[in-house]
Amino acid sequence: MPASPSTARAINDRLALRLLQREGPLTAGQLKTLTGLSRPSVADLVERLADAGLIGVVGESGEQRRGPNARLYGIVADRAHLAALDVRTEGVAVVVADLLGSVLAEASVPIADETDTVPAVERAVALVERTAKEAGVERLHTVGVGAPGLIDPATGELRDSTGLPEWHRRLAAVLQARFAARVVVENETNLAALAEQRDGAARDRDTFVLLWLGHGIGAAVVLDGVLRRGASGGTGEIGFLPVPGTGGMPSATGCEGGFHSLAGAAAIVELAREYGVSASAEAHEPYAAALVREAVARVSGPAAAATATPDSAPAPAPAPASVSAQGVGGRVDPSAGSEGYPRSSPRPLGGGGVRGASGFLDVLADRVALGAASVIAVLDPGCVVLSGEVGRAGGETLAARVRERLGRMTPLPTEVLAGTLGGGAVLRGALLMARDGAQDELFAPPER
Repeated sequence: MPASPSTARAINDRLALRLLQREGPLTAGQLKTLTGLSRPSVADLVERLADAGLIGVVGESGEQRRGPNARLYGIVADRAHLAALDVRTEGVAVVVADLLGSVLAEASVPIADETDTVPAVERAVALVERTAKEAGVERLHTVGVGAPGLIDPATGELRDSTGLPEWHRRLAAVLQARFAARVVVENETNLAALAEQRDGAARDRDTFVLLWLGHGIGAAVVLDGVLRRGASGGTGEIGFLPVPGTGGMPSATGCEGGFHSLAGAAAIVELAREYGVSASAEAHEPYAAALVREAVARVSGPAAAATATPDSAPAPAPAPASVSAQGVGGRVDPSAGSEGYPRSSPRPLGGGGVRGASGFLDVLADRVALGAASVIAVLDPGCVVLSGEVGRAGGETLAARVRERLGRMTPLPTEVLAGTLGGGAVLRGALLMARDGAQDELFAPPER
């Protein structure tokens, strides 16, 4: 059954808007070529979209400087404004952007573990207000929030979870009330997968698994182009995966004894100590990432050290702490000794150097491959992306080691790629989610 004229117009309008989003400003002639529509149809849709305030003339073509055919049309970027938040246990990072996703302002603020719920929520909301004001934005259309924990598939809300601050759950409702905006919440690792798929290592891949290695540990599953959340929203809670070598088993209330105990930030810090690897902590990242970056620099030489730079994207600023207290996610670890390692860990095996760094990376790759192999055996994704601050710090050096081990552990062919967005992937994913949601609403045909 052919589409009605109104439906056909709506389809054409959406197609043109998506092209303008992807390609940037276009002339009417370029729209005609890319859409395959007739010249009169393109003229009609340009007029409709301009009347709706969605597109406007933004310049002239370099080839044609006169007449209507020279006009370049683009999406009106300030038609709506967006905010994106990366919510961590130790703080919040925020960006404010226009409808195209261009960042106008960004900031972060630490929120200490002991902060009460109401002050913590107010501090996060005040950060959004200040950042929007700095960007010259009076109204936010959509706010995207990335947070650790499970998202209820039925309600879209962050579920109550032990070990996570209560202010995480309260934040979305306060943001919605304060800004009269649509607020969308998603698990942080799922947002990292969205960002790596659009702008990073998994660009244009329909099926892959992302392993998040950072302050925490998790996974995101994308199959046939669809992000899989599971019946309860718990797909990818790989920290709870039972694995050998931890000396225990995870429980319903904690992932200690699971994969988290092998490849989480605290475990990486302890492993580095065993192999004599030390490093200077960088701001806004886990100390574990600095250790992995240092090890990569030692085994690969100056070229790798120059490219394995810390994440430059804003991340929640941790509460002030010495390097020795940054064993877990930039927060004070009560089990840490004066050198920043758990008191129970052994003294370094030797002076470190290239041999110690190589051994450290080898064992870390063994551990990561153990968790990845379990996921591969069930899902056969064909591609695993090592993301997060640690994944980016390890780069191709760590990815190659994991790839080699998986080649011996599983008959299923699997690429292992180093994520390119690091810790900034969550914030980027939250912004993409907010942009998609705002555009879906604004670009929808008017109700008749």
